[in-house]
Amino acid sequence: MTDLYDVEISRLDGKPLDLAAFRGDALLIVNVASACGLTPQYEALQQLYERYSGRGLSVIGVPCNQFGEQEPGNSEEIAGFCSQNYSVTFPMTEKVDVNGVRRHPLYLELTQAADADGRAGDVQWNFEKFLVSPQGHVVARFRPLVAPDADDVVQAIETILPR
Repeated sequence: MTDLYDVEISRLDGKPLDLAAFRGDALLIVNVASACGLTPQYEALQQLYERYSGRGLSVIGVPCNQFGEQEPGNSEEIAGFCSQNYSVTFPMTEKVDVNGVRRHPLYLELTQAADADGRAGDVQWNFEKFLVSPQGHVVARFRPLVAPDADDVVQAIETILPR
């Protein structure tokens, strides 16, 4: 298994996103899409980020167009949508594949983690959430229909916050 912090990925603006800069923080990594029935989860993700960023939580949005082609825009369009509609300020990466032969290396690591029912493997749909400890271990996986502000998610976050 590769160290999660060594995985290379870019921001929406094309500049590298140094995952090692998040070492010591809790991370909630979520594959996102702008034209999905679950897109309103952006609001709860932003609220979590605002509520817990001072205590060591970072949220990272990872756009993906693999599910119903619900993230068709380019980087500029995705950034504009997130800013205008949900006031997103947490980091957003380049658009990637989370499943299949072109699965991004970040998701090669994340999808090894099992959910609460013990199922690992492919991401099911947009807005699947992976909670990563400050030490870089995936400690929880929440399927798309679990809201970012659900009690289980919030309790898991609060358990691993570094400060």
